Amino acid sequence: MGRYRANAVVRGGVAAAVAGALVAGVPASAGAAGPGGYGFDPAGRRLSAATTTSAAGLLEPGGTYRSSLPAEGRTYYRLALDATSTAYVAVTAVPPSGADVAVTDGIRVALQDADGHYCSTDTASVGAARSPRPVTAWGTREAGNGRPACQDAGTYYVVVERLRSSSSSSSSSPFSSSVWELELTAAVEAPLKEAGPTTAPGTEASASTPPLAGPARKRPGGNGFAGAAVVGQGVWSDTLTPGRTLFYKVPLDWGQRLSVTAELGSAPDDASGLVAGALGLSLYNPARVPVDDATVSYGGSQKSAVLDDLPPVRYRNRYAVHDEVSGMRFAGTYYLAVHLSERVAERFGAGPFDLTLRVRVAGAERQPGPEYAGESTPADTFRVTDEERRAAALGGGGFAGGVTGGSSGGADAGGGTAMKALAAGGIGAGTLLLAVLGGWTLVARRRAGSAAAQTRVSAQNPTA
Repeated sequence: MGRYRANAVVRGGVAAAVAGALVAGVPASAGAAGPGGYGFDPAGRRLSAATTTSAAGLLEPGGTYRSSLPAEGRTYYRLALDATSTAYVAVTAVPPSGADVAVTDGIRVALQDADGHYCSTDTASVGAARSPRPVTAWGTREAGNGRPACQDAGTYYVVVERLRSSSSSSSSSPFSSSVWELELTAAVEAPLKEAGPTTAPGTEASASTPPLAGPARKRPGGNGFAGAAVVGQGVWSDTLTPGRTLFYKVPLDWGQRLSVTAELGSAPDDASGLVAGALGLSLYNPARVPVDDATVSYGGSQKSAVLDDLPPVRYRNRYAVHDEVSGMRFAGTYYLAVHLSERVAERFGAGPFDLTLRVRVAGAERQPGPEYAGESTPADTFRVTDEERRAAALGGGGFAGGVTGGSSGGADAGGGTAMKALAAGGIGAGTLLLAVLGGWTLVARRRAGSAAAQTRVSAQNPTA
C-alpha cells in the first residue's frame, strides 16, 4: 500500500512539475482576448496617449506598447533615432465589438521630425465589410533616401488620429464616440555595409500559381500579431465566427515568394442574402507594415479571397511604388490576418464557418541577402531563424501535423504565443513528457528491484 502511495506521490509531483514548466514558459494572459476580441501582446507596456508632443511617451525600438485613441484629436508618441538606420512604427487600432463603423472609418499615422516635417503618412480603414476589426497603419523614417528632411539624428514624433466618416460621427450609437485601443511596435533596420542600386528590380513575368491542393490539417489561428500561429507551405483549416480575426505567420527567406488563398465554406441551405466584403485577407511584413489585401463578398456559397503574384523577397523592393512590391523588402516572419464580417451573422447565422488556408512558398531557402553594417532591432526581425524554419516545416508549434482543436471560442487556442514560449525555452512539450515518462519508468524499476531484493533477504533470513 505504501509503495503504491509513494509512486502516486512521485507521479503527482512530476505532473505538477510538468504543469509548472509549461505554465512558467507562457505569460498568464498569452491567450486572452482583449477589447474587440484582439489578443494584445501580454508583454506590451502601457503608454499614455499624449495630446501634445512635449508630453509624448518614448517608443523604444524592439518594444511593444499598449495605448488608446479617443474619437477626436491626435495622440503623440516619441522616437529617438540615429542618422543612419531606417525606422518603422506600426500602429494597430482595435474598435470595440459591435461598433457602428463606416467604410472609411479607421486611423491615420504620420511620422514627423522635430521641425514638423512629414517623413511619412499612412491610413487604414475597416473597408467595405463595415465590420469592426483590427486595422494597422504605419510610419517610417528612411535614412539615405535623398530627401532633405527627416535625415538627422534626434527626436521624431508618431502622430495618430481617428478617421471618421460623417455617417459614423453623427451616429447615436455609444460606440461612435468610444475610445479605440492601440498596439504599437517600433523597429529599426541597420544600414548596408556597402551602398547598392536604389532602383526597384525588374518585374518578373509569371503566370498565376494555382492554389495548393490536398487535404487540410487543423491549425487554430491566433487572435493577434503576438499570438499568430506559425504555418509553412501547406493546407490548413480552422473555424471562424462573424466578427473575429485570425492571425497566422509565415517565415519567408530572401528570394522566396508567397501566395495565399483563404476559403470560406458554404452556409446552411436555408440561408440567403449577400454581405459585401464579408471575408478579408491581409498580409503584413515583419515590421507589421501592410503589404496587400483581398476581400470577397459572401452569399452563402463557398468563396475565396486570394493573394497572388507577390514578388520574391528582395532588399531593392523597397524602391518600388506599389505597396505589394515595396512591402516585400526583407526576410523574416510575414503575418496573415483573416477577418469575417460581423454582418455575416445577420444573414447566415452565428456560425462557426469553415475556413481553409492554402499557403504556397516558392523558391529555395537561404539565398544570400544584403550585408548589414550592424544589428537591427529587434535582432531577429529581418531574418528567418532556424527555429522558425523548423516550426514552419512542422506546421507550427513544434508538432508534426499541427495543433488540433477549434479556435472559434475566442482565445488563442494554444497556437502562437504558448508554443513560441516553449520553443524559446529550448524544450518542446513532447520532449518534456518523454523525459517525465522515462523518469516514472526508472523510479518504478528501482522500486520493483528494491522490493525484490528485500523479498530475497527475508526468504534467506526469516528472523530478519
